Amino acid sequence: MDKPALDVNAPDVKDQPAGVDKDAPLKEDIRLLGRLLGDVLREQEGEAVFDVVETIRQTAVRFRREDDPQAGAELTGLLKKLTREETNSVVRAFSYFSHLANIAEDQHHVRRRRAHMLAGTKAQPSTVAYALERLKSAGVDKSAVEAFLRDALISPVLTAHPTEVQRKSILDAEHDIARLLAERDLPLTPKEAAHNQMLLQARITTLWQTRMLRYEKLTVADEIENALSYYKSTFLRELPAMYDDVEDELAAHYDGAKADLGDAAYMQMGSWIGGDRDGNPNVNGDTMRRALVRQSTTLFDFYLDQVHALGAELSTSTLLVPASEALQVLAEDSPDHSPHRSDEPYRRALIGIYARLAATARALGASSNILRKEVGHAEPYLDPAEFHAELQLLADSLQANHGAILVKPRLAGLLRAAQVFRFHLASLDMRQTSDVHEKVLAELFARVGVTPDYAALSEDDKVKLLLDELAQPRLLYTPYEDYSEVTQSELGVLHAAREIRQRYGTRAIRNYIISHTETVSDLLEVLLLQKEAGLLRPREGECDVMVIPLFETIPDLQRAGDIMAAWMALDPVKRMIAQQGQLQEVMLGYSDSNKDGGFMTSNWELYQAELKLVRVFEDAGVKLRLFHGRGGTVGRGGGPSYNAILAQPPGTVNGQIRLTEQGEIISSKFSNPEIGRRNLELLVAATLEAGLTPHDEDRVQVERLTRFEPVMAELSQRAYKAYRDLVYETPGFTDYFFAATPIAEIAELNLGSRPASRKSTRRIEDLRAIPWGFSWGQCRLLLPGWFGFGAAVSSWLGDASGDGEREQRQALLQEMFEHWPFFATLLSNMDMVLAKTDLAIASRYAELVPDAALRERIFKRITEEYAETLRCLTLVTGSDERLAANPLLARSIQNRFAYLDPLNHLQVELIERHRALSEQEKVDERVHRGIHLSINGVAAGLRNTG
Repeated sequence: MDKPALDVNAPDVKDQPAGVDKDAPLKEDIRLLGRLLGDVLREQEGEAVFDVVETIRQTAVRFRREDDPQAGAELTGLLKKLTREETNSVVRAFSYFSHLANIAEDQHHVRRRRAHMLAGTKAQPSTVAYALERLKSAGVDKSAVEAFLRDALISPVLTAHPTEVQRKSILDAEHDIARLLAERDLPLTPKEAAHNQMLLQARITTLWQTRMLRYEKLTVADEIENALSYYKSTFLRELPAMYDDVEDELAAHYDGAKADLGDAAYMQMGSWIGGDRDGNPNVNGDTMRRALVRQSTTLFDFYLDQVHALGAELSTSTLLVPASEALQVLAEDSPDHSPHRSDEPYRRALIGIYARLAATARALGASSNILRKEVGHAEPYLDPAEFHAELQLLADSLQANHGAILVKPRLAGLLRAAQVFRFHLASLDMRQTSDVHEKVLAELFARVGVTPDYAALSEDDKVKLLLDELAQPRLLYTPYEDYSEVTQSELGVLHAAREIRQRYGTRAIRNYIISHTETVSDLLEVLLLQKEAGLLRPREGECDVMVIPLFETIPDLQRAGDIMAAWMALDPVKRMIAQQGQLQEVMLGYSDSNKDGGFMTSNWELYQAELKLVRVFEDAGVKLRLFHGRGGTVGRGGGPSYNAILAQPPGTVNGQIRLTEQGEIISSKFSNPEIGRRNLELLVAATLEAGLTPHDEDRVQVERLTRFEPVMAELSQRAYKAYRDLVYETPGFTDYFFAATPIAEIAELNLGSRPASRKSTRRIEDLRAIPWGFSWGQCRLLLPGWFGFGAAVSSWLGDASGDGEREQRQALLQEMFEHWPFFATLLSNMDMVLAKTDLAIASRYAELVPDAALRERIFKRITEEYAETLRCLTLVTGSDERLAANPLLARSIQNRFAYLDPLNHLQVELIERHRALSEQEKVDERVHRGIHLSINGVAAGLRNTG
């Protein structure tokens, strides 16, 4: 008799009453994928390895559910007996189950959305339909929505970071598994179902036989290619389709007429990959050029493929249907003069468009893999507008000559793509830290004799000097001097930016982010460096690339309003802002502010900074665009994007918003095309709601905020003290962190092109915020997402003068939760983090700390604060059940614990082995590989970990 395959402990679908369990198809999919993975494991590794995997899983379940000490001892014994080869096989088995469970959940989200649409249920929150219903009921008319979208910019910005763990080969196999799983929702004959299952098992076998890890350190070029895979699978098709959906919803909710959006490109993609130099010495002018060449190549491959397909589809003959005169002229200009197509002007025109696209691709260095040989020579397009105009001629002719229905299937999407992506695909941001700019200018000033020690000047003297230099027509750089490598590289980046803009268009590069902006001079320095590369022309008041401050530490956030007020008061800056359409962008950093001050204080200071920025910008008559530097984890600003946007203070989302998408979150949101389209839609829906919903001066809400905000300020101070006391003021905490988390292993593995730390130290201050949060996620403490809340609330309640005042304070917190979106979202995100936190697992990592006294002292403080945080959260929300408001996510987390827990136990065992090795023995790749595999699996299991 066959032994059971991998099991998710879900009841069999047959046992569910018909129509009751909406998640039954999800359970069935997970059971199927788990069984197939088990079959593959047996076939590839043998029955013995399969038995080990099952025994470990069952023992881990006992350890978790029954709090059985004997199970813990058995588990330790099982893991220690594994050989290195067996360990890696077991880690791979549990890791792949996490990946397969993610695929099944994504497919279920698509399934449930379709079910809602088929049932004709009312629009769901976070959809454009829901947003438009709310706006219409609030009295917002169609013309206001159209004007809003014509002026809006919503930009998801893809970034790479040191915890990126996916390989493209794995993503490709998983895309196929997702497609095959979706097919099973269709009515299949028994033969078709069996064939589908065979293909699923084949692709899972491919996964098993594909190397999950990179053996060489990830390069910037690898990160560029990884990001481009999401354009191929999702963005190139789904983003234009999302535009069509928005127009259809506008027509359906208002007068039925087509929306008047003109050439609006309200959603555009952005990227940091290849342009983000902050802490990454591997990024320079050449990586920027490479990024644009590869982006352009990907885009032209798509354009050429679509134009070729259109040529096959638009076989319309003028012997049967007339065509416009303009189209006939376009057809005559085509290099195709075949008599066989003399009556097919659309085909001839498209052959000409194809030839011009191919010539343009070559001129831009886009080395396409799918270029079919053109019929004849054609001149390249001067710009994307020319390409779009020729496509529009086809659409206009079809619409005027009984062919309007032929526009929709493919031509409409290509037109929209040309409008949005142009020839560059995504805008590439440049980013560098402020101290590098200061170093470069100090060298330039010293060499030219302006000042011998620029860095030593006071802030006032720096500003005066920089303004004086900006007014000078001469340059500081001379080719007859020798400069440091840093100066050469930084100036080379700016020259590359100018070249890229000339080559691919002005949207290709238009933003320069300054990390660690602390003063006005930090901004002026970048203006002066732009002048050196011809990107700034002071006499004309023209600046090609917007200078954007990034405020990321708690003190920086507190200074943000004053810095921007002083910046916008400068005459040269006023002229540049006017040239930018009276708009200025400001970036807010969630990650570093959290590492600096903790979860509550970070969120509160971000909120306060936004309010102050709104007032400052209103006074200056300048439109504010906020760029939210959110990470995957809640500790880095993560959590549902829809709720996060709606929780922003009034006046901060006026149709202008950019936000980063990072690491595993990119895969989670955009690897499945339908899920990707849904995530793009919710950004538009949230921006519409936040930007257009009337914010009347409701006396009740104003009165509430006057009571709520001082309480939040007090809680923030208390949480800040508790967090800083643990992380920065507790002797030995750094040693505890480096021992009780896999941070050291993350730093030495090939997880990204960027070093995990800005400097070669073990100081928490120098550690990058991304691996800081990632490490806490791996050990299942997720400390940056909750620590300090319990201390803050309990101490504030404890300061009440008596039971009566304590009850009043508690009631006030409950009122804040019910009536303040900011506070409700804060607690909702913390609730999710606490649901994924596991002290039993974390205690296993704590055992890695060699100093027993240090281990006990710090872990005890963490567990006490965890218990207090749970108690206080229950007190405020009224629920002692985690994720009570999100049962689907709660079930998702619970279902995967049986596979996630063994990965954590295995990771602890592997880290113990690794740290016990001598330096010579550490070259053994099998231990490295096992740790890396476990990191991949835990990241996939937790999903929002990066």
